[in-house]
Amino acid sequence: MKLAKNLERLGTESAFSILAEAKKLEAQGKEMIHLGLGQPDFKSPKHVVEAAKKAIDDGHHGYVLANGILECREAVSRKIKALYNKDVSPERVMIMPGGKPTMYFAISMIGEPGSEIIHPTPGFPIYESMINYTGAKAVPYDLTEDKDLKFNPEKILSLITDKTRLLVLINPNNPTGSFVEKSSIDFLAEGLKKFPHVAILSDEIYSRQIYDKKEMPTFFNYPDLQERLIVLDGWSKAYSMTGWRMGWSVWPEKLIPHVTKLAINSFSCVNAPSQYAGIAALDGSDDPIHDMMKKFDERRKLIHKGLNDLPGITCSLPGGAFYAFPNISGTGMNGSEFSKKCMHEAGVAIVPGTAFGKTSIDYVRFSFAASKENIQKALEKIKKMLG
Repeated sequence: MKLAKNLERLGTESAFSILAEAKKLEAQGKEMIHLGLGQPDFKSPKHVVEAAKKAIDDGHHGYVLANGILECREAVSRKIKALYNKDVSPERVMIMPGGKPTMYFAISMIGEPGSEIIHPTPGFPIYESMINYTGAKAVPYDLTEDKDLKFNPEKILSLITDKTRLLVLINPNNPTGSFVEKSSIDFLAEGLKKFPHVAILSDEIYSRQIYDKKEMPTFFNYPDLQERLIVLDGWSKAYSMTGWRMGWSVWPEKLIPHVTKLAINSFSCVNAPSQYAGIAALDGSDDPIHDMMKKFDERRKLIHKGLNDLPGITCSLPGGAFYAFPNISGTGMNGSEFSKKCMHEAGVAIVPGTAFGKTSIDYVRFSFAASKENIQKALEKIKKMLG
């Protein structure tokens, strides 16, 4: 059997292989604290679950539109209006089975040999994987050059050439937990006006998970960029709905026919009951988000202090999401060595920084989507491991 060569360029998401290894050790009797996967440890809101049950009872069992049922797309438009006071037509909204199809479709439509796509490193690994898969040249901007792991808008603009097709932004960032505020986004957006040939993919999946009462500087704020802007968001992080596989994205009107065809050719449609659950989440109370964020903030402060108290480890304070991305070079180990030692000796599953980019050899990612008790216990185990 002869396979296509582009499969050799396809990467993966290491957090899942680390989960599998940790589960294998657990099956052998080893106690394990899971701080690897980026998944809220809270239940989906009760009214969301009830909406899905009602949709099933009401007979919503069949195929629906490839771009999503109109009611769900309208709910997304209403939420964007409520959050950002921006009017977005539901005709520009695509309901997706999670966030990855938006990444896959956008990069597939834009990337090809001879083109360049700018992306963050460290960053969510599927971006670089998909860029390489299309044959486009991946052009990274390195977040580890900044002590708080934030991107430099001037550096990003300096990387743009006549071959640049797409700029990928993740704010707040996975894996670093860094958050770039509006002043820097304003500077970047103004600079992008000079490069009308560059499309923008703004990954805002953690837009509802920002700390210290700061506001999300969404790219919906820049009307001059809307005709080349793709915004990725969804339900998984904000509403603790990872397993529902529910994402949404907003596209330029001219791209909707293309992305709809890609949806028809791949997943046909998102299952209907989940879409009714999504409507309930968006139209319902935000109290579950506020309650969850209060607990995440307590965990954020706990893990930030705890990591900085460990010998040889320094960590910036996460500004968004639920990740801490410490530099562990002072321990005498690199990130891969440290992660392996944590799993096999301390019984703590974390992800090495190189899972998110080659420049992050001295970093690891902790997900603090776990109880305070487990975070404290993990820190104590790692302290003992470090001697």
